Amino acid sequence: MQRKEEIFDIPLYDIKPLIEIQEYSFEYLVVVSIFALLLLMGLSYLVYIYFRNKNKFNIRVEHLKLLNAISLDETKTAAYSITQYGSTFKDDSQRHSKNFEVLVENLESYKYKKDVEEFDEDTKRQFERYIEMIDV
Repeated sequence: MQRKEEIFDIPLYDIKPLIEIQEYSFEYLVVVSIFALLLLMGLSYLVYIYFRNKNKFNIRVEHLKLLNAISLDETKTAAYSITQYGSTFKDDSQRHSKNFEVLVENLESYKYKKDVEEFDEDTKRQFERYIEMIDV
């Protein structure tokens, strides 16, 4: 039996003792996860803002569309519509206000009557100039 013990009692000079290796993989995982979560939250917020503003009702845009769609052939209806929808933009600047007042004065002769004639060229020009001034 002694012989077996002698075989296992051979000193090994090639094998080094165990050393401790620092492992940072868990810390890297946590940092990357936090960064990915923050990035995902930021992108989610931007998508939310985009869709919220996309579906937001803007009265100025709608009134500009309605002003552009007014048919000047129906004089009386057009006069009332121009006055109603144009008033949205009259407070943008003093220039807008003056042009709107002049336009409303020109439109007064086409309102409050049973039968009215077509718009004269001055009123049409004034209306076109007012629409061109509008900035939405």
